[in-house]
Amino acid sequence: MEKQKLVLIGNGMAGVRAVEEILNLSPDQFDITVFGSEPYPNYDRIQLSKVLQGDTEIEDITLNTWEWYEENNILLYPGETVTNIDTKEQTVTTDKDRHVRYDKLIIATGSVPFMLPLPGADKEGVTAFRDIKDCEQMIESSQEYKKAVVIGGGLLGLEAARGLLNLGMEVDVVHLADFLMERQLDRTAGKMLQTELEDQGMNFLLEKQSSEIIGGERVEGLRFNDGEEVEADLIVMAVGIKPNVSLAKESGIPVNRGIIVDDHLETQIPNVFAVGECAEHREMVYGLVAPLYQQGKEMAKRICGVESEGYQGSVLSTQLKVSGVDVFSTGKINEDENTKTVKVFDDWRGIYQKVLVDEGRITGAVLFGDTKDGNRLLTLINKGAAIEEYLDEGKNEEAGIDFIESMGPEEIVCGCNGVTKGSIVEAIGEQGLTTVEQVKGCTNASRSCGGCKPLVADLLEHTLGDEYDQNQKESICACTSLSRDEVVEEIKTKGLTHTREVMNVLDWNTEEGCSKCKPALNYYLGMLNPSEYQDEKESRFVNERLHANIQNDGTYSVVPRMYGGVTNADDLRKIADVADKYEVKMIKVTGGQRLDLLGVNKEDLPEIWSELDMPSGSAYAKGLRTVKTCVGADFCRFGTQDSIGLGVQMEKKFEGLNTPHKVKMSVSACPRNCAEGSVKDVGVVGLDGEFEIYVGGNGGTHMRQAELLSKVKTEEEVLDTTAAFLQYYRENANYLERTSAWVERVGLDHIQSVLSNKKTFIELNQRMDEALAAVQQQDPWKEAIEDETLLRDLYKNVKVAAGSN
Repeated sequence: MEKQKLVLIGNGMAGVRAVEEILNLSPDQFDITVFGSEPYPNYDRIQLSKVLQGDTEIEDITLNTWEWYEENNILLYPGETVTNIDTKEQTVTTDKDRHVRYDKLIIATGSVPFMLPLPGADKEGVTAFRDIKDCEQMIESSQEYKKAVVIGGGLLGLEAARGLLNLGMEVDVVHLADFLMERQLDRTAGKMLQTELEDQGMNFLLEKQSSEIIGGERVEGLRFNDGEEVEADLIVMAVGIKPNVSLAKESGIPVNRGIIVDDHLETQIPNVFAVGECAEHREMVYGLVAPLYQQGKEMAKRICGVESEGYQGSVLSTQLKVSGVDVFSTGKINEDENTKTVKVFDDWRGIYQKVLVDEGRITGAVLFGDTKDGNRLLTLINKGAAIEEYLDEGKNEEAGIDFIESMGPEEIVCGCNGVTKGSIVEAIGEQGLTTVEQVKGCTNASRSCGGCKPLVADLLEHTLGDEYDQNQKESICACTSLSRDEVVEEIKTKGLTHTREVMNVLDWNTEEGCSKCKPALNYYLGMLNPSEYQDEKESRFVNERLHANIQNDGTYSVVPRMYGGVTNADDLRKIADVADKYEVKMIKVTGGQRLDLLGVNKEDLPEIWSELDMPSGSAYAKGLRTVKTCVGADFCRFGTQDSIGLGVQMEKKFEGLNTPHKVKMSVSACPRNCAEGSVKDVGVVGLDGEFEIYVGGNGGTHMRQAELLSKVKTEEEVLDTTAAFLQYYRENANYLERTSAWVERVGLDHIQSVLSNKKTFIELNQRMDEALAAVQQQDPWKEAIEDETLLRDLYKNVKVAAGSN
């Protein structure tokens, strides 16, 4: 039976969660195609502030990896926007002139930031705070400018301000109301929050209405209605969002504030559904995650032909950690003349709790500082409970009756994802779950904001009793309770040789594993047995399998190897000829001193590699990327060492080495450090008669300055010390842990003490030599060209239209 064609417009949290629900109900019913305007897989927009603050990278907030789309036979077109829906012919058209037919269509276009129509709003340096691109713009601004103004004292504005503070900027927060987050908090909680944030360095300009953005081409300040002005190099507008309904409206699908849907999230056009922030249900548009996930669950039932009552609306609740401060609100937040309240105010500990009661029933709550009662209160409000039920709970705690035990199975534990106590307890029993990470993977509890993790841990302890380990280790993924160290030890002691064997012998919860553990196991097996292990290409990330990085337009990039950043006229002619022949869209010099050919079609990759006849630059690899060099003593009047010669030696020595994450190195010939060793995984600086070796640097979003590992006299010592450091990193870091994070976690002193042991130092170098021997003479581009099976399967018949770095 031919599968129906399901098309999802929008690759965000609500739409993809709906697809997950459809796959759970009927995994083989649909051929699924997803269009996303951003060049990323589905990520957690709630965690965007962490990306801005430098705590995480995009990979860390990804909810569904590129591999997830591939494993579920979902065709994803990232960086591609649907521009038209033909509801009569049931087709969609994109900005790349792609036409796709559908049997069922889901519109999940989300919302767009509201930008104040102020004079000067089009100046350089004015941005919203809505997506990764906005984060990147703010990070770039922080590197050159120091004064930021955030317009909006709601959640997004405060998170943006916190991030900009972390980036070293001075921040003023402008807000129209006289206290913060007035939609989620009452005046008391809002003022308490302001005090906390002022202590963190934020400055607030309350009851201010913006009238004009001033400056030349770039913003220089903000003027208010009262004539007062404030200086600004960067202005972030975080004043709200509005449903993104333009596509639906232009396509003849009825809209009001949002796209109008019924209880099954179906629009007034047959076979067209809408979900998330763009949908309007019973004259309500929801902007929080939990209601959107509830909508997706009910919509999936209708699409799959499962009977249900449909979506009945949601009682809104907000549980947040605003710049480290816990806040929660739900239902009614401000009392009126008929409302009574139960209040706790502990100014010393910074705790404020207010429960609102109308006609004896709980109707709302505001919690600040201590929010553990939040989910309980939400459940009580949803069932119309009397205030006595909440107050009696306090008596039960005094009598020693456990809070978890008092919860009913229908009570919500994870508000973001609508996961109940009963579903978690059932999963623990049926699936043998023992860790919070496993519960998250199985039930989605704590998957979004993470605020319910303590409650999930309490549930595990209550359910498992003495079998629960309170000092839980972190498992490598939700498929197992084993940590990284335990998995590595089991592989060694039991002589396991391939990923499926590891999963089988170590009792993996899922037969096929997941996109998180498969590449990790593949790496650990290769690291432990470099001379015997056969690399499992299917366990690698998509970009590593294709030996090229996908770009946001679906094309790929080619970066040839140029040892030490040095090239010659013959290679430059080859690159120019190939670029002309295959109409390469752009040739760009990378930060690692290589030439990047951007905009290459997938099917042209093998031919380009063949005609270039140059080694792969491994710009996609979890391994050595580049060794950047300055011109050195031969040309520079300040140079003291042959930086180019040493850089070439290092690059040739460690070329092809597999590591937990990408590795970038550099060699500078003098203390001016032109090759930027202070932000490299390994940075070598030449001085008169010696070399300094720095490690653990990172010039990315989470910037970290490298630390001095050691000083040595000779180039040979540089190579041996680098080899020992990298081998110790290979053997002890978690997969996908950069050297910057690893050095910070284990401590430079510890690494120095290990490498100072001469016997250990020699053994690390010997194991590095063994690992390098296994990859010497290998060129992934040449292997792909010479293998007809790889050519057919990877470059002529790839299902997924996307990959990851």
